Amino acid sequence: MPGIDLKDLQALYARGVNIIEHLERLGVDRHAAIEMSYDLQAGSYIDIIRTTHVEYSLKYTSEIASVIDGLGVDVASLLEAGVGEATTLANVVNRMKKRPSHVSGFDISWSRIKYAYKYYSSVAGGPANFFLGDLFRIPFADDSVDVVYTSHSIEPNGGREAEALTELYRVTRKYLVLLEPSYELATDEGKARIERLGFIRGLPEAAKKLGYHIKEYRAASVSARPSNPTAILVIEKNASAASGPAPGFVCPVGKGPLVKIPGGYWSESALLLYPELDGVACLTPRHGVVATHYADFHEDRSA
Repeated sequence: MPGIDLKDLQALYARGVNIIEHLERLGVDRHAAIEMSYDLQAGSYIDIIRTTHVEYSLKYTSEIASVIDGLGVDVASLLEAGVGEATTLANVVNRMKKRPSHVSGFDISWSRIKYAYKYYSSVAGGPANFFLGDLFRIPFADDSVDVVYTSHSIEPNGGREAEALTELYRVTRKYLVLLEPSYELATDEGKARIERLGFIRGLPEAAKKLGYHIKEYRAASVSARPSNPTAILVIEKNASAASGPAPGFVCPVGKGPLVKIPGGYWSESALLLYPELDGVACLTPRHGVVATHYADFHEDRSA
């Protein structure tokens, strides 16, 4: 990041400094601050799940699996938006009655995606598709994933609740399941923390204003921080829809299909190239490289 010394940030993170708050005081926009903070945290969630939060992880992921199983639909494809290190996704998949054929997850942190591949392989096994993506510009087509869910992924994006819901709903085929903090159910201490950190609030109200059908809204049976309780919001989109093939990548800018090329992806719809770095597809708008004449040299790679 221009003007930001990541080595200095590493040292601050090691001392327990809140990186998002620190960067915002320096004038860094919130989205970039979240990205840097999350990348610095990479690997820490795996350590926590394997040491101090073993019982919590079991109860939490069992509840998510139960909610998804209870939808009563065929879940051939499952996406976790904001997958982090896949500590939630891997254990949810393990606890579902029927493993989805197509499992995907994205995050804004490259380092966390690398950890996600490693953790998922060791815990759940089987194929999974993890990639760098933006919650507000998901590189999947409309109605392409049977069930999409989040686990405190929308949380730091206060003020963008409707925007996040709209994008998540767009790629959902059957159900959208959100496990996010509830300002309304929080203690006074929790509410003060949410306000101070600029976290989300009022997700159910935002969903209603968008005209979405809320099937269920309740407090989760377990929360990592009791003063900041997790709520489960289930939004039904089209429960009777037939499951489709594995979701394919689309350009996060032009929304047209992406063509796999050596070292990345080509978007004919937006005339952009997206890199693949050490096996991780980088599919956020800011990773797009302007290549208006790419087709002049590769006519065989049009979509």
